[in-house]
Amino acid sequence: MNILSIQSWVAYGHVGNASAVFPLQRLGAEVWAVNTVQFSNHTGYGSWRGQVFGAELVRDLVEGIADRGALPRCDAVLSGYMGDAAIGEAILDAAARVKAANPRALYCCDPVIGDVGRGVFVRPGIPDFMRDRAVPAADIITPNQFELEWMTGQPVATLAEARAAVDRLRATMAPGGPRCVLVTSLKVAETPDDQIEMLATGDDGTYRIRTPMLPISVNGAGDAIAALFLFHQLRSGSAAAALAAAASSTYGLLRRTSEAASREILTVAAQEEFVTPSRVFVAERC
Repeated sequence: MNILSIQSWVAYGHVGNASAVFPLQRLGAEVWAVNTVQFSNHTGYGSWRGQVFGAELVRDLVEGIADRGALPRCDAVLSGYMGDAAIGEAILDAAARVKAANPRALYCCDPVIGDVGRGVFVRPGIPDFMRDRAVPAADIITPNQFELEWMTGQPVATLAEARAAVDRLRATMAPGGPRCVLVTSLKVAETPDDQIEMLATGDDGTYRIRTPMLPISVNGAGDAIAALFLFHQLRSGSAAAALAAAASSTYGLLRRTSEAASREILTVAAQEEFVTPSRVFVAERC
């Protein structure tokens, strides 16, 4: 399995490609990482050093991969945070090139816009770009609850409302692919206070998983979830199987991180959770 992952990179800690690449490699995927930034650490620390790379560098690196004749062997393109619309267009061009070379390839977009409690935290124009350009081009998207509400313009307070919002997004996504949606960090009226949910809809139906709420707040978990879900969707072709595998691994990763009271997710120290999760959760059809 070959995955082209176009995301940010940090030298210290795990967000963007620094969160997504290693889990994919640990599971046996070959990852072609194209970095959109190179920072010392994630911006949640309040200060950082490094550079933002331009869209032309992304295009140039993808062109170099194409020069090797590799695009027909690419199974998927994965993207996350986009610093500006120009980077976004370069990512969409890369996804289109890959799918032209390999019609079975998928584009998985984590439409990073914001989060509950924080609101929109990306630059102006990016939310509209995600909704109007990236999501319609994607085969798989992995929004959190806030992003699902923002992109659909409808509230998500119940399971029925979550399903309706997901169906609305699926109707706008790329035809011909699985049109698969994973909703992360979901808390609706039916969710117990001490739990958190994920909801996935694909060609095999709609499923949810509840996992215990952990006393933790870290960056990079969403990047890992998107990568894991994409991998297992490619391998199984099933939203239910991909949800169960991704949720189980992510819970184990976050539990280990919480127990260590670490500000950074323990991507390397907890790597066995990617291969053999210590606790397995089963997806429930809903």
